[in-house]
Amino acid sequence: MSTIRFVTGDGLPAFLTFLARNGRRVLVPVEKPAVKSSTVFETWSEGKPFSLQKATVPAKSAVLPQCETLIRYKKSKNPDNPSEVSLNLDDTPEATPTVVFACRPCDARGYAVLDRPFLHGPYADPYYRARREALTVITLTCSKGCDTCFCHWTGGGPSSPEGSDVLMTAVDDGYVLQAITTAGKELLNASSLPDGAERFPLAEEARKRAWASLAPAPDLKDVPQKVASRFSDMPFWLHWTERCLSCGACTYFCPTCYCFTITDEGEAMSARGGRRLRSWDNCMSALFTREASGHNPRLSKAQRMRNRVSHKYATYPENWGTFSCSGCGRCIGNCPVGLDIREIVLACVRHSSDIAQETQER
Repeated sequence: MSTIRFVTGDGLPAFLTFLARNGRRVLVPVEKPAVKSSTVFETWSEGKPFSLQKATVPAKSAVLPQCETLIRYKKSKNPDNPSEVSLNLDDTPEATPTVVFACRPCDARGYAVLDRPFLHGPYADPYYRARREALTVITLTCSKGCDTCFCHWTGGGPSSPEGSDVLMTAVDDGYVLQAITTAGKELLNASSLPDGAERFPLAEEARKRAWASLAPAPDLKDVPQKVASRFSDMPFWLHWTERCLSCGACTYFCPTCYCFTITDEGEAMSARGGRRLRSWDNCMSALFTREASGHNPRLSKAQRMRNRVSHKYATYPENWGTFSCSGCGRCIGNCPVGLDIREIVLACVRHSSDIAQETQER
């Protein structure tokens, strides 16, 4: 059996103190009361309140910040020969050792989705890699499903270990922590938490109850081909995007979206120099694909939604063999007009079945 530890609810602050040793940054869910309350990940400090609720926004920024500096650059002239200019570049990745605490399995699987293009593609991204290697993920398993969750549709579940280093499961008197990776094992072994092997059967029972709370998942094995078959059917996409505002909430709340833009800021010859920034971008934005010539190959929101859904359920699976969607449901819960990506995917399946039936009848 893997390394198992136990912590009481009252013992969590002390455990967080342990996690924050040696300069580690610990990101915890924090409730933000407002007209519509939200839960976001913030850096924990001694005495800071935290929540174990599912975060409104995933901790994707731990590996892919909303805005990060890729390169700092500065030019300088030789005072003895002003025509001689030297260029200094600093492309050192900024990677603070970080622990993400109490994210959900769908969030942890988001890291696994990001790993494939950023680490296992033709070129590994050094900035992402530095942060990923400095990251430890402690995941709180879900006690039950909710109306917008569909993690089990996409290959995950309430206790999926993918992307996690430690799985933490609530039992009656506290939390059972199970090491999933070598990094997770080393972390738990270094802690002062007592052994939790005797309570592990309770955690297994809690996980089974969570799975039992989910409605049966539809068969999505042929979805990549069926979504791809809808690509040229613009009336289909126009129908499903009538209500869409192209606001991009679905992308910004998503743990697996990774579109970005590159901009330069500052002036190389100035005293401070310049820097190159990478920032999150939004494929639902009308400006996302506008070219320097002014031409935009995805001018309509229907074309942009087609790209978003097709990437998650057809193109990414073609390249990596799995969906680039963890089924967290945030795009559904945070959509101001109630668009549901599940309905779009299932509609692709139904339309393909209708076409197949019509072909047979002919």
